[in-house]
Amino acid sequence: MCGIVGYIGKRDVAPLLLEGLQRLEYRGYDSAGMVVTSPKASGLKMVKAKGRVRDLEARVPKRFTGTTGIAHTRWATHGAPSDVNSHPHLDPENKVAVVHNGIVDNAAELRAKLEADGVVFASETDTEVITHLVARSQAETLEEKVREALKVIEGTYGIAVMHADFNDRIVVARNGSPVILGIGEKEMLVASDVAALIAHTRQVVTLDDGEMATLKADDFRTYTTSGATTTATPETVEWEAASYDMGGHDTFMHKEISEQPDAVDRVLRGRIDDRFSTVHLGGLNLDPREARTIRRIKILGCGTSYHAGLIGAGLIESLARIPADAEPASEFRYRNPVVEPDTLYIAVSQSGETYDVLAAVQELKRKGARVLGVVNVVGSAIAREADGGVYVHAGPEVCVVSTKCFTNTVTAFALLALHLGRIRDLSVTDGKRIIEGLRKLPAQIEEILKGEDEIKRLAEVYAGAQSMMFIGRVRGYPVALEASLKLKEISYIHAEAYPASELKHGPLALIEPALPTVAIVPDDDLLEKNRAALEEIKARSGRILAVAHQPQEKADHTIVVPKNEDELDPILMGIPLQLFAYHTALAMGRDIDKPRNLAKSVTVE
Repeated sequence: MCGIVGYIGKRDVAPLLLEGLQRLEYRGYDSAGMVVTSPKASGLKMVKAKGRVRDLEARVPKRFTGTTGIAHTRWATHGAPSDVNSHPHLDPENKVAVVHNGIVDNAAELRAKLEADGVVFASETDTEVITHLVARSQAETLEEKVREALKVIEGTYGIAVMHADFNDRIVVARNGSPVILGIGEKEMLVASDVAALIAHTRQVVTLDDGEMATLKADDFRTYTTSGATTTATPETVEWEAASYDMGGHDTFMHKEISEQPDAVDRVLRGRIDDRFSTVHLGGLNLDPREARTIRRIKILGCGTSYHAGLIGAGLIESLARIPADAEPASEFRYRNPVVEPDTLYIAVSQSGETYDVLAAVQELKRKGARVLGVVNVVGSAIAREADGGVYVHAGPEVCVVSTKCFTNTVTAFALLALHLGRIRDLSVTDGKRIIEGLRKLPAQIEEILKGEDEIKRLAEVYAGAQSMMFIGRVRGYPVALEASLKLKEISYIHAEAYPASELKHGPLALIEPALPTVAIVPDDDLLEKNRAALEEIKARSGRILAVAHQPQEKADHTIVVPKNEDELDPILMGIPLQLFAYHTALAMGRDIDKPRNLAKSVTVE
């Protein structure tokens, strides 16, 4: 959730840190701060501010110079947003500075012990506990001081630590929250997200849980929290700095919606095998013999990734005829699930760092389960923990709400379902049919995007609603769930999603002219059933916006989308509703890329 940026080298560090924080604004935060020093400095200099990075920048003194520094954007957990609760946190002697992503679970216990020893806390945060533990350590090196502190910490962390007595280095550590090193020429960087590094280097090292690193201007080394040396080989990031710019769009969300034709083309590129009417997914590490032993598939994700998993489960059941279902990872890991040897588990996460999903993966691995990952970020924690998987190749997604990554994830599930289906009982004819449908997707998405002006007009019509209902059946229901989530995330309009078949079991009580319904009405074998639901709503004076393959007589308005194969229609039917949510929020004056209370990458529980 929060963002970390650090630098050690020869350049003036404050502008570089501010630039890095600006690139991490999409992650969600309520305050920001930084500490700087240099080899010749006598101590640490700090500036912090509640609010946006621009508020921090306005407070930076003219002579706030240095060549080493750490900076942070905070998303409040312990203590309300305020200047004093902002990171970094210093000890009373202004020698130790700490920035921290994550949560210290035993913070209250440690705080009580430190206060009993006479320590006076300046903030309400759990992070300040780490600062005092490092400052009070009697160890001779900064590495040992940090290691001692981490021995008593319970919880998750990605931390960066500076010390005035060791101003030639930054020490970092990871447990459940991302820490990425950037390897430069006579300079080193660290961040919680590659977005903050990409303007300066494309050579990165991603720390594993339980790993630490020491950064100096011309060197770095990695080791475990117990002190054992580890081997770190830098990898080249495939994305470029321009990927994190708006590219002429007013918001990142609009840019990312418009990128979907190219993004879907990327996830398909090089994977289709026309000879055998199947696809190549080389990263699965699952040979055909093993694939045929799978008796059930369980998909785990959170939020949008969970919704993509619901569509993915339907694709797998339809094409591969393997029983499949999806479940929120945050619930799965706490219900002591039965882990069966012939069940394949699939973890879904845009960032590859979502804490609840990662924790579920680790629990499954502990119990001997086979786990695949469907992620967007190469080298992310879930990608490394999983036995294999599929990268969705959506490219960087900066807006807090997911659009192109959702679409690419569902497309990746279609590839996986086709792959498993052709290993099992899916015919060559059906394989060809799905491949032809997949190839049509980029052009069909482009066609939908060309209708943006009409979708904008409809969004302005419905923007005055206090609440909205979204309905769909079978394949359409997960689309309704995702569309409902998108609307509430960025417009703050209350929205609920229900299976259309469930209307008569309660939700019909809500129907009235003031509550519009968005109905997903694909032209499939349930068309007449969906039309019957529209009749029920219309009989109660409800307003209806339909997303369909043909105009719907009972709807007040219809957004018509191109028809693909029945199995692939959900991929297309979600696209106009992304634009609908976008333009509704725009009409209401919302901060679209940074919706209130939310963060892009949820790395705390």
